[in-house]
Amino acid sequence: MPVAQRQVELRHQLLDRLSTARANTDALFSIVKPEALYDRPIPERHRIVFYIGHLEAFDWNLLRERALSLGSFHPEFDRLFAFGIDPVGGGLPTDQPGDWPTMDVVRAYVAEARQTLDEALEDQLADEHPGKENLTLLLQVAIEHRLMHAETLAYMLHQLPLDRKVKPSGMPEAVTAPVKPFMVRIPAGSVTLGLSRQDPTAFGWDNEFEAHTVDVSAFSIDRYKVTNGEFLEFMKASGYEKPDFWSRSDWEWRVSSGITHPGFWIKRDNEWHLRTMFSEVPLPMDWPVYVSQAEAFAFARRAGKSLPTEAQWQRAAYGTPEGEERQYPWGIDAPSAKRGNFDFERWDPTSVAAHPESTNAFGVADLLGNGWEWTLTPFGPFPGFEPFPFYRGYSADFFDNKHFVMKGGSPRTAACMLRRSFRNWFQSHYPYVYAGFRCVSH
Repeated sequence: MPVAQRQVELRHQLLDRLSTARANTDALFSIVKPEALYDRPIPERHRIVFYIGHLEAFDWNLLRERALSLGSFHPEFDRLFAFGIDPVGGGLPTDQPGDWPTMDVVRAYVAEARQTLDEALEDQLADEHPGKENLTLLLQVAIEHRLMHAETLAYMLHQLPLDRKVKPSGMPEAVTAPVKPFMVRIPAGSVTLGLSRQDPTAFGWDNEFEAHTVDVSAFSIDRYKVTNGEFLEFMKASGYEKPDFWSRSDWEWRVSSGITHPGFWIKRDNEWHLRTMFSEVPLPMDWPVYVSQAEAFAFARRAGKSLPTEAQWQRAAYGTPEGEERQYPWGIDAPSAKRGNFDFERWDPTSVAAHPESTNAFGVADLLGNGWEWTLTPFGPFPGFEPFPFYRGYSADFFDNKHFVMKGGSPRTAACMLRRSFRNWFQSHYPYVYAGFRCVSH
């Protein structure tokens, strides 16, 4: 098959994926009651209305000049909805609901941008013309950007009061399973971090390049993520009251912010409950605890352990006793519901022991989905890093030693971002993300 024809077929597949991603985010916004669309559930974030415009503005700004030679029909909105806010730092936004356009006007902009893009893309592909070389890359960026927001918006909407949301019908039942925590020994070995630019079929964000090998000494790692039940023991041991368990900056944050328990926990009648997306339930002891990196660090220090580095996590997740590296922790099979809690199948966690078929070659389980996992590694460039020329700040703006790498995935992580090289990152004091952790020892 000629190269041009293969590119056209790939782009048709990408347009189908873009349509599916749009349906995902459209459905996400539909759980917000109309009167709540101008709410700001997380103080550091924009109001919900911004994100309704942002997803389309991002695609429009990314594609219209670089790949489709389209002129702007609303430059003011192209700028207004272009960029979000870093979750921590720089002061809280002070805008009011009345500062934003009406929802009818925003939705009209979204509809026109989407229709204009789709018509231009279909016109180009109908002629079986490969177009500008970077269209395939730009479509992949648009798809994954939207799917990332489908996850980060879930964090934000999680913070909305329950009476400001509409619970979808047919939600799956909660999953519990008995958990026996223990540690697994990982022998010394090498691990490959990142993607190779020599692989023309591999898509990755700029921070995923360039592939390189790291040697990792032997260590032990928790078989499962730390559970709510285990973290409750840290609470009972006055973990939030003892500064020796915390780094100096983490302790100052804890005290100044008044943090005394995980952000998703609520105390009712002297009993701990968990705020799920659509209800409050008695604290599920076998679900992974979601905490900031600072809280995870304190738990690990009290236990005489530490959080893993990015390389340690990668070695424990994808390595084998024979020294080979797997595509996924369990092997080469594509991600599916039997392998973990991911790809928008659920809104909330399951037991860390709910997916025995997720277990890898070392006997470590629940590595993909069910909650991102904090590492000790500051988010930074790999050797050979080159920023995307069309999105230079995507990664580089966060190489500041304040953001830390997270690996794995959450219940709201798309399957395409479960690839081995994918890197997520957040600031260590951000309490809203679906992120847990496991400990290592030497």
